[in-house]
Amino acid sequence: MSKIALITGATAGIGEACAHVFAREGYDLVLTGRRLERLEKLAKHLNDKYNVEVAISSFDVRNREDTISNLEALPAKWKKVTVLVNNAGLSQGLDPIQKGYIDDWETMIDTNVKGLLYVSRVVSNWMIENGKGHIINLGSIAGKEVYANGNVYCATKHAVDALNKGMRIDLLPHGIKVTAIHPGAVETEFSEVRFKGDKERAKKVYEGFEPLAAEDVAETIWFIASRPAHVNINDILIMPTAQANAGTIFRG
Repeated sequence: MSKIALITGATAGIGEACAHVFAREGYDLVLTGRRLERLEKLAKHLNDKYNVEVAISSFDVRNREDTISNLEALPAKWKKVTVLVNNAGLSQGLDPIQKGYIDDWETMIDTNVKGLLYVSRVVSNWMIENGKGHIINLGSIAGKEVYANGNVYCATKHAVDALNKGMRIDLLPHGIKVTAIHPGAVETEFSEVRFKGDKERAKKVYEGFEPLAAEDVAETIWFIASRPAHVNINDILIMPTAQANAGTIFRG
């Protein structure tokens, strides 16, 4: 097999865009996500268009047992992962801390922090055994700045920023590179998820400026992954030109 990229949260947005970019560049793919039908449709499309092999695995990264068992159930040939894109993540709610919904907090922490850890623990050990690899973690401007009513979501992305630094130190002796990419506002299903399907409210988030597209972030991730073996991009922040500060990210 050629080089392999494993992408979590591949059923929409940045994850789906990454699948297209890495397939275009000749990578075989392991795609994960919660929506099996979308994974099946995407896998067929990528195979037909780019003639790459695609394995799919449907699970929720919040579930530790399902995450570990589904990844470990992959055939040995698919465990030769060259690049892991830890993309699965979400935000729910936009409330001040004193009015926040605890279920929303737990969903964000379980997905953005614990889910990333579950996947990384499994795949990093494959990379150690293979003697190489590159882990790319999806952070956010919310992991660099805090904005009104962003509280717990910002906390989870600050955690990703810290984990990225720790992972880079821990995995360096094994020849594994680790990078974080921190996008500003990207127009995907993200805001619809945040506002629990309220499309009108989600659309208002992007009024008045041109946000990033998922493809903008995916192409940047590909650039990061395509650097020579001796080059590691530790951390990169990508923003819409019109987004002057974190306070313009959400106007929910």
